[in-house]
Amino acid sequence: MARKILEKWGSSVKVVKAVQIAFDMDEKIQLAIRKEALEAGLSPSDQIRDILGLPTNKRPKRPRLTVSLAPADYELLAEKYNLPAGQQLDIKKKLMDDLIDHVNQEK
Repeated sequence: MARKILEKWGSSVKVVKAVQIAFDMDEKIQLAIRKEALEAGLSPSDQIRDILGLPTNKRPKRPRLTVSLAPADYELLAEKYNLPAGQQLDIKKKLMDDLIDHVNQEK
């Protein structure tokens, strides 16, 4: 049984050993690195690894935008979209429509 667990989680051992480092840098430096990452199609983390000459991860197959929503956020959005707060999938669809409309108005 222990061997099966090791086989299943063996690839995660490397990840567990990794340590995340945060950089407190001038805002202009941070913005420049983020812009470079965006233009290169990389995450800021992968851009930093590239700058430092470290190997980077493959590009994600499905790059996504994320946002964290608290239950109170769902309540506000439900009111905005005239939906029950429990219909999170419908709220997500409305959010996506709003984001698409926002980008199309900017063009």
